[in-house]
Amino acid sequence: MRSLSLAAALVVLAPCTSALAQAPAAAAPAAGNANPFATSLKIGFERTKKLLLASAEEMPTAEYAFKPTPEVRSFGQLIGHVADASYMFCSAARGTPAPKKEIEKTVTTKDGLKKALAEALAYCDGVYGSATDAMLTQPLELFGQKMIKFSALQINLTHDMEHYGNMVTYLRLKKLTPPSSQKE
Repeated sequence: MRSLSLAAALVVLAPCTSALAQAPAAAAPAAGNANPFATSLKIGFERTKKLLLASAEEMPTAEYAFKPTPEVRSFGQLIGHVADASYMFCSAARGTPAPKKEIEKTVTTKDGLKKALAEALAYCDGVYGSATDAMLTQPLELFGQKMIKFSALQINLTHDMEHYGNMVTYLRLKKLTPPSSQKE
């Protein structure tokens, strides 16, 4: 069972390696770090958070209602969805009920959505910031499946980057440069 857990951790950590590769060398986990998995998640979360917040800023106010096709979420709904999901995943890792914000359905302005996203990501800051490798192995149930807290936080990162990819497409369709392609 322990080797299965380690294998699962390595599989879900793989997406973090791109975030680590793009993070400054000083941010990489140091040799002998007592919490290498928690540190890797924190680095991935910090990069993802910056990309999401910068995307919310980059899109002009008038384009928050933009939908590439009628069947998909608008840019603003994507921001709200990421905020709502952040509360859900980070609450699971905290072991507390998720706040019922329904941001995607109730907040429509750029300023309101940027604020809601920033608050949701700040809520997750506490979880990622206090995570230890030992804490990450604690069990929880999410989507009717038993898993460990590491999995909930990794799913959150994967989900965020999935929707960052959507945001990149929306920004490019509006002839804007996404944050990950901008020169720093």
